[in-house]
Amino acid sequence: MRIRLGCEMTFDFTQPTPLIAMLNVHYSRASDLERPDFLITNPSVPIESYRDSFGNWCTRFVAPAGRVSFGTDTVIRAPGTFEVGDPFAVQHEVQHLPAETLLYLLPSRYCESDVLASEAWRLFGHTQPGAARAQAVCDFVHNHIVFNYGLARPTRTAAEAYSERSGVCRDFAHLGVAFCRALNIPTRYCTGYISDIGLPKPWAAMDFAGWMECYLGGRWQTFDPRNNAPRIGRVLIAYGRDAADVPLTHMFGPSILSGFKVWTDELPD
Repeated sequence: MRIRLGCEMTFDFTQPTPLIAMLNVHYSRASDLERPDFLITNPSVPIESYRDSFGNWCTRFVAPAGRVSFGTDTVIRAPGTFEVGDPFAVQHEVQHLPAETLLYLLPSRYCESDVLASEAWRLFGHTQPGAARAQAVCDFVHNHIVFNYGLARPTRTAAEAYSERSGVCRDFAHLGVAFCRALNIPTRYCTGYISDIGLPKPWAAMDFAGWMECYLGGRWQTFDPRNNAPRIGRVLIAYGRDAADVPLTHMFGPSILSGFKVWTDELPD
């Protein structure tokens, strides 16, 4: 399957403003791209690229005062089938985990696994360790939080999402991450594209999405508390401890978002 994917964002700046954008497809999918998904700006400005501490690809530039648009556009090849996980993946004892996964057991800015530890064990301590336990967390979070763009806010933490029972995809993912970490499952926050390909129409307007990956059975496995169902065309952009590590844009000055588009369109083979 071929999927055209990309985005365009437009901001109004009152003064020249440095910013960091994290909008490129993750390097683990680079070989699936038919062409590089270079970040293009309008007006054209010098761009510098680098990898962050998690290996995610980032771009930085100084936006001039006025209206500035930037985004990406590419075609990626995907299997064309609904993703399949391993429902029998085992949970590793902490002492047997690879050292590089231990970071994803710790509390973070938006995932206060220490605050939620008692609740996590009360709710899920009786479940089978491994993929079944991670899925039980997803089932609970999916039913516990009501999706609501109108009540979204960028500072909501996992504990607040649990008590308020409202949020958007990042809040679903943050709560799932926090619960899984409290249950000694290394879990990282992911952001990227999730297409509606293969689902009944009409489709809602496209947006970026957040989900999580748990280290089970010797590999990172995808879990999606928001949608809680396999999808076609999930494409990773970046991962980190939580959304603070993987903002789509980080502005070092005032700005107003005046345009936002995301697309994931199936193309003929």
